Amino acid sequence: MKTLIHPTAVIHPDAELHPTVEVGAYAVIGAQVKVGPETTIGPHVAIEGCTEIGARNRIFPGAAIGFEPQDLKYSGASSLTKIGDRNTIREYVTINRATGEGEATAIGNDNLLMAYVHIAHNCEIADRVVITNTVQLAGHVRIENHARIGGVLGIHQFVHIGELAMVGGMTRIDRDVPPYMLVEGNPSRVRSLNLIGLKRAGISPDDLSLLKKAFRLIYHSEESFKQALEQLTELPQTPYLFHLLEFLRQSITADRRGPIPGRQRRSSHE
Repeated sequence: MKTLIHPTAVIHPDAELHPTVEVGAYAVIGAQVKVGPETTIGPHVAIEGCTEIGARNRIFPGAAIGFEPQDLKYSGASSLTKIGDRNTIREYVTINRATGEGEATAIGNDNLLMAYVHIAHNCEIADRVVITNTVQLAGHVRIENHARIGGVLGIHQFVHIGELAMVGGMTRIDRDVPPYMLVEGNPSRVRSLNLIGLKRAGISPDDLSLLKKAFRLIYHSEESFKQALEQLTELPQTPYLFHLLEFLRQSITADRRGPIPGRQRRSSHE
């Protein structure tokens, strides 16, 4: 019979681990941790705080999950870390719990977090996101479905990254990345549509044609940014176009950082 928990692992008696969970050597699991079926926890992993981990996740050696946020405002609140199903969390990833009482740092399903990624307090990562090695997320970052984040870069606090967006490696991300766009550089700029990602996602030729029209209108026309948004409403409101328009509208509200501009605009607010 296979031994699922290594004898050197330290697991608090109040932790809730499904009988099929595997735990490697010298792992440490705290009292408020819950882990779902068929999740594997590698050697030297540490999981603390009120942390819920779903089914069939793979957590590689040295990862640290659910520890206090690196936030000077944190005062001991009972906050959460929530991780869904089928995620791959590679070596030395750090995921901090949220800052405020009852708040959560949340990761969805089927994500790949490569080595040395840092997920700060109150971040929200949706589903099927790939975050490459040594990416550092500050607090309150949101990443939508199917986004791809290149390696060795930082993402400013409160930034939102839209679905099916692609961020090139070593790019400085200090403003919102619109859905379906390819962004790279320092300062970062929207370079084009993420055509490869969109085609891999199975977008129809008609939807792709509309997004190309929207891209030209926003980033290559003589219209101001707000005028371009108004003209977007005149195009057929497919789900892709509607989501792009709503994302950009929200991005220019007072509590957001605004979208990353294109190459031919000094500012996306112009």
